Amino acid sequence: MNSLINYLSCGALWLGLAVKAPDLLRHRHDPYLRAICAVLGLAGLCFLLGAPPTVGAVNRLSGVPNLAAPLTYVAITGYCAASQVLVVHWRGGPRVHRTARRWTLAYAVVVVGIAAAFALGEAPVERRTDLDTYYATTPFIAQMIVLYLVAHLTAVTVTTVSALRWAREVRGGLRAGLLLLGAGSLCGAGYSATKLVAVSARWSGHDWSALGTTVSPAAAGLGALLVVVGVLVPLAAPRLAERRRAARAYARLEPLERALDGLLVRRSLRLPRPRLASPATLLMWRRTSIHNAFGHLDAYCDRDLYDRTRADALAATGDAELAGATAWAAVLTDALRHEAAPGAASAPAAATGRPPLPSPDPAALARIADVLSGAVRVPAAPALPSGRATAGTT
Repeated sequence: MNSLINYLSCGALWLGLAVKAPDLLRHRHDPYLRAICAVLGLAGLCFLLGAPPTVGAVNRLSGVPNLAAPLTYVAITGYCAASQVLVVHWRGGPRVHRTARRWTLAYAVVVVGIAAAFALGEAPVERRTDLDTYYATTPFIAQMIVLYLVAHLTAVTVTTVSALRWAREVRGGLRAGLLLLGAGSLCGAGYSATKLVAVSARWSGHDWSALGTTVSPAAAGLGALLVVVGVLVPLAAPRLAERRRAARAYARLEPLERALDGLLVRRSLRLPRPRLASPATLLMWRRTSIHNAFGHLDAYCDRDLYDRTRADALAATGDAELAGATAWAAVLTDALRHEAAPGAASAPAAATGRPPLPSPDPAALARIADVLSGAVRVPAAPALPSGRATAGTT
């Protein structure tokens, strides 16, 4: 089960790395992106190296019993350093680079300490899952274990506090991402804390190795999942918000397209509907169909009717945008009647000599759709001007 947790956690983290990799290639000099990718990559490496099958393979191929342990600890230490550098760049300030270098140097010293302690100690018996507690009283090996656990606990604690503190100052996807990252780092603290408890129990003669072999991997696995989601949420949130906006705008225009449907079908003005398209593509398709219909109705739009209806609606509501939408709805209804009337060969608006009405912009289209759907309360449209007969009148 531990191996499955390790490999699934590694896969989740490296999936997040794969999502971020294109951004890193485009902006390879961005220290913030480099830190994010280092956190995801090194965290995944920690889980990969810590899986019992990987431990056995590394020890067997190297010929050194338990060599996988210091390699895993070095990967964990590198992850700690990357986490601190990420936090530093999040905080910002005039001394970002200097502080990042200090954290990097501090954890480089930890790496040297891990390597030296392993070289000086003796660990002849291979332990794939409980090395921490098995060698907790062995000179130098015990110091190596405590060194990496304290370094890890320090890093995840600082990351947790920083992420949760910053989350109180922001909103939206970034806040959600910070909360998830803080929760994931807190789970990571649970990993090193339970390991330290098990090691401390070993010093006092108790065997609490189950903490290190069951609770710690579960905490680390959950933490990895939360961390990768926390990193990806701020990236995905703007895209999801844009999709929601496009979907709402698409649905909002439906009453206007429905009013124009007869004309669109009769004159073959509607393009084929795209299949498996994004909301943004569907919105563009619907707007294109509507603009095609408006272009065909230009000659049938009565400018005088527009001006009078807009003036009446503006006097009644005091809202210029609503008045314009109300006027367009009246003109559009009138134009559709005349265009569809039998024998409507002439273009009534063309005889007035006035310039045609300019096509409404996307925001105006949405307001016209609201008027046509009855979603907004508008004053009654005025009577048609004298001299214009609607379809069906004589």
